[in-house]
Amino acid sequence: MGKDRRKKYRVEFRKNRAPRTRDKDLTDRVLNEEEVLDDDLVREERVGGRNELTRRGTVIGEELSEEGESPLPVVLPARHPDSRLGRVIAVQGLICLVEDEEGNSYRCVVRRLLKRLATDQRHVVVTGDKVYFYPLPENPSEGVIETVLPRRGSISRESKGKQHVIVSNVDQVLIVSSAAMPRIKPHLIDRMIVAAEKSGVEPVICINKVDLVDRADLMPLVGLYSQLGYRVLLVSALSGFGLSALIRTLKDRVSVLAGQSGVGKSSLLNALDPDLKIPTAPVSEDTEKGRHTTTTARLYRFRFGGYVADTPGIRHFQPWDLEPEEVANYFRDLRPYVNRCKFPNCLHIQETECGVKDAVADGWIDERRYESYCHLVLDEEVETEEE
Repeated sequence: MGKDRRKKYRVEFRKNRAPRTRDKDLTDRVLNEEEVLDDDLVREERVGGRNELTRRGTVIGEELSEEGESPLPVVLPARHPDSRLGRVIAVQGLICLVEDEEGNSYRCVVRRLLKRLATDQRHVVVTGDKVYFYPLPENPSEGVIETVLPRRGSISRESKGKQHVIVSNVDQVLIVSSAAMPRIKPHLIDRMIVAAEKSGVEPVICINKVDLVDRADLMPLVGLYSQLGYRVLLVSALSGFGLSALIRTLKDRVSVLAGQSGVGKSSLLNALDPDLKIPTAPVSEDTEKGRHTTTTARLYRFRFGGYVADTPGIRHFQPWDLEPEEVANYFRDLRPYVNRCKFPNCLHIQETECGVKDAVADGWIDERRYESYCHLVLDEEVETEEE
């Protein structure tokens, strides 16, 4: 048997939003002219130990491994005798839909301790998470999630100072855009490529609705990304063009479809596997915006093998935990010229004797891609917000 890695850890808990309940007994005792001792009052918080004001506590868990990232400060062990491994298919409010290894589905709630631990995560459990849970004896179709296993391949963005993980444990992200209605937004593609490469997920660019335009008009954009080494797929959910290549890309892999609203993510999945029957809605002809038919990320199993996550439309996308100094490392076309800058901390925007800016001026770097880099470094939203 392996060595037991479980230890006691001091951890931070989330701050309770509700104020401490007032001790009404003290008021009654004063009104009744009873004696109130100083020991009856909570005056200050002790540095150590546990009392009414502390936000720290002790939990039994396992040390985090170097592989993957955990939404929790420690890995909590599964203690229930009926615990089993499962994958989160969707998160709907307080309910998580979990599928076990046999394909059975359960409606689960999250263990209270998981929700109390202080993290920088917007949600402690997200679609795609691998979890340990146990069914309830009184209702076998419901259960309780005990712990969340470390994640790999997460697509996440910043949301109000928190990390919003859209989906976890994926092999590749298909960045879906549309050739028309709504128009293609290259800056959003660039940002999602950066988020994918930062998480070690393979990005694939998928342009839908090519039946609405002359495909020759898309060749400059397709050529730009293809020269950088990214796969670009031209498809049409309506006509079926390119769907065979898309099936080969998705087969036997865990993928996520992400992009702005109205580009046809759900329609593509229905065209690939009609058994999914995902709700769809037409794009508004007046605004060319989608109707946000998909409201939460959900994982589906393909009949030809593999999983895919359909996600809500994205209007704003700022990659999580991205320092300005490291942005250039995720732009393949800028990276070769970084060492030609005079200053080692050059951000390639206002500095003099900058190798990246010289490459842009000489035509070695696409101007539009450089603009996308500048907006990302300066934390500016351009072209990612639906107009």
